[in-house]
Amino acid sequence: MKKLMLMFFAVALMMSVSAFGQDTTKGDDMKTESAKSEKMSPKTVHIVGKVGDDGKTFVSEKDSKTWKVSNPDALKGHEGPMFRVRAHVDADKDKIHGTSREDVKERDERR
Repeated sequence: MKKLMLMFFAVALMMSVSAFGQDTTKGDDMKTESAKSEKMSPKTVHIVGKVGDDGKTFVSEKDSKTWKVSNPDALKGHEGPMFRVRAHVDADKDKIHGTSREDVKERDERR
């Protein structure tokens, strides 16, 4: 009987030690990361405009609003011509995170 009780105690001790040993910092990082991305709209929007000369801005054709691009590598090398960009928008910081781009001429030719 004492052996059985000792085994149950040992199993309970091992389970509690493994629970404390889990890495909780990843959860905190995810909370911080999700707090950062909560500002971006969950839906994508389509904006027609031009990439600025620096490649880090996008100017809307509709209202000439200038947006900072959070991932300028996605639009790198496409400065100048008119594009339709699908992006998540952070209106508070005037930032967009582009998910795809499409040449306006190609889009109009398909119609």
